[in-house]
Amino acid sequence: MDDSAGTPALSSRAVGLFGNLQVHYQTLLDKSTPHTGARWGLTGGLMFMFLLRIILAQGWFIICYALGIYMLNLFLAFLTPKIDPEMAEELDEAEAASESGPGLLPVKNDDEFRPFIRRLPEFKFWLNSTKAVLLSFVCSFFVVFDIPVYWPILLFYWVFLFVITMRRQIEHMVKHRYVPFANFGKQRYSRGK
Repeated sequence: MDDSAGTPALSSRAVGLFGNLQVHYQTLLDKSTPHTGARWGLTGGLMFMFLLRIILAQGWFIICYALGIYMLNLFLAFLTPKIDPEMAEELDEAEAASESGPGLLPVKNDDEFRPFIRRLPEFKFWLNSTKAVLLSFVCSFFVVFDIPVYWPILLFYWVFLFVITMRRQIEHMVKHRYVPFANFGKQRYSRGK
């Protein structure tokens, strides 16, 4: 009976410890939010250490390839708008056709400011990238993940995928006239003196 009385106390302590760890983790994430350069510098340093490990050990190329594909997927989600412009046009037309009557406000204006909202925000892009690099780094210490592959084929295939997907993404950006980066393609005004 002594064991059953001690078990709830032990589990409640474990839950409390886990809760404290979650609070500290979230506090660290919250404090790191405004420091974009430092966050990406940390991720770049981790990526450099991982790639150095892969090159020096001459193994775990399949993990490196999987990380590259995942990072490419994250990057595409980062570049893509939250609402696809092609779908938005169809939805606007359907809403305009279904709604009728006097007094409706205009729903679409070509001169209206529409901010670029990403499908994957920068912070989540960084967080997922960092987690992926850390997981890949840890996996590179286990022999079970060292699957023998001919790495030049993986590299060629990854570059091929990158070129094809980026070409399609750039065509989409040009077609719908959006720029996912704040400093490029925006109209600049000069001060009148």
